[in-house]
Amino acid sequence: METIIITIFVLGYLAITLEHSLKVDKLIPALAMMALMWAIISLSHLPVFDVNTELKQLEPTHIDEILLHHLGKTAEIIIFLLGAMTIVEIIDYFNGFFTIKNFIKTRSKKGLLWIFSILAFILSAIIDNLTATIVLITILQKVVLKRDTRLWFAGLIIIAANAGGAWSPIGDVTTTMLWIGQKVTTLNLITYVLLPSIFCLGIPVGIASFLPAFQGEIDEAVADEKDVGFHKHGASMLYLGLSAIIFVPIFKTITHLPPYVGMMLSLAIVATFAEIFSKAKINITSFDEESDAHQTSSPVHRSLSKIELPSILFFLGILLAVAGLESLGLLFNFAEGLNKTIPNTDIVIGLLGIGSAVIDNVPLVAASMGMFSNSVDDPVWHLIAYSAGTGGSMLIIGSAAGVVAMGMEKIDFFWYLKKIAWLAFLGFLSGFFVFVVMRDFLF
Repeated sequence: METIIITIFVLGYLAITLEHSLKVDKLIPALAMMALMWAIISLSHLPVFDVNTELKQLEPTHIDEILLHHLGKTAEIIIFLLGAMTIVEIIDYFNGFFTIKNFIKTRSKKGLLWIFSILAFILSAIIDNLTATIVLITILQKVVLKRDTRLWFAGLIIIAANAGGAWSPIGDVTTTMLWIGQKVTTLNLITYVLLPSIFCLGIPVGIASFLPAFQGEIDEAVADEKDVGFHKHGASMLYLGLSAIIFVPIFKTITHLPPYVGMMLSLAIVATFAEIFSKAKINITSFDEESDAHQTSSPVHRSLSKIELPSILFFLGILLAVAGLESLGLLFNFAEGLNKTIPNTDIVIGLLGIGSAVIDNVPLVAASMGMFSNSVDDPVWHLIAYSAGTGGSMLIIGSAAGVVAMGMEKIDFFWYLKKIAWLAFLGFLSGFFVFVVMRDFLF
């Protein structure tokens, strides 16, 4: 039966990887394989285990208990993401992100490259790399109207956004998983991963700034502000929303409560000001979709309706599917075999990072959390955070930021592979090398 379960997981994993070729949303195979795997475990009465990280052994438990345990851990991540997504959508409701456009004063291509890259690096650490990519490419479309030039900028934004998300507990889904799963703490994650991430950004952008594509100035005039759609409370909501998200790790450090509690508090604060600024009446029992969004409906309701629930359901499916393999002890045994075959953990994690360019990094990190039993803040977890977060930049389909940029700018897979992939690879390797040096000689 274990062979059947592994087969279902592999087939589901393959369907997720080939999402764009099959034209089937990845949430469907994720949910299907999760349900089938647990159904077989239950019907076959297979023994399930809980991994004791202190004793590094498997302890027998009941299927109801272990499933409830994994559901609780998954729910922590999902509720956290729901809160973060809602805050971001509230900021967008007030067109707050277009305030960032005020920081762009130059028409030099090289100057714009560094501005957009640094903005992507910083924003992705706060609002996650996917959202940062959407925001900055939207602004890029207002600043650079020539598509051939814009493609190069979009490619470097992907690298910068993924590098920025790797060092923040709220910057990437995978780092959030490690943080909520109590594998890393905020301060140590930043201490270990920030400098490697800077190199992962700086090397590609530094090299790219000398390429012909970034020489000279943009030919087109910057779009007028009236075309952008500024809102009088946009700047206030931007600063309030970003501050509220940054407050979450601080809240966790002070109270020692799970991160989703702090995120709910931040959401409540942001939502309160959103209602005040919009002067909308809250009516939970009714919602008129045809009404004017900025006059008759609650900004919170509008923001909640725009959340990507398919992504949430995908996380639910893939995390519980990996939890099934972990509960059977398969990941634990696989890790032991892998360590015997490849005793160098750095090589294993490096391959994981390269693999994340082809395979979704969420299940990869979820699997690694079940494979390794290292203590909290062990450098292994920080290296996993860096590798999984930045390795996806090597292919356009290797990260959520890349996929959304691909859709927004219609970036060709092979164009990215030829023009951008080598820059991303150099950035990944440089950051990886810096991390190893820091770990072995500085800490």
